[in-house]
Amino acid sequence: MADNARAKKLADLIREVVAQKLQRGIKDPRLGSHVTITDTRVTGDLREATVFYTVYGDDEDRASAAAGLESAKGILRSAVGAAAGTKFTPTLAFVADALPETAKTIEDLLDKARASDAKVREVSSGAQYAGEADPYRKPDEDEDEDDEGTAAE
Repeated sequence: MADNARAKKLADLIREVVAQKLQRGIKDPRLGSHVTITDTRVTGDLREATVFYTVYGDDEDRASAAAGLESAKGILRSAVGAAAGTKFTPTLAFVADALPETAKTIEDLLDKARASDAKVREVSSGAQYAGEADPYRKPDEDEDEDDEGTAAE
């Protein structure tokens, strides 16, 4: 079992090698400049690596990029093996990163919250207090004098 530092170092190396190879070494038109490697994770035994990627474009571009990555898996694994110099080159699994969809969901929720805040601000702009403007009770001057008189006795 490898330590976490070694697995992290190998994951970083895999991410760099795969990104460079996609940019310069693979001539597949499905893997143009719109594929971005976002993260890489390696199992503790250094046998399997999961490469997360995002694709700039629509669903058709995402599907073609996934097919292109599957077809280039062997070339990418060979490049990783040459760069890593380990006894066993980890197998690569490509997973579409859910980061853009998550970011869009969060953005939609923030827009709803902004609209709700604006609505509350609009409704409360002409509102008045239900009671007095200062809700705290203040003792009258007369009560203060009576309390002082009884305390002196």
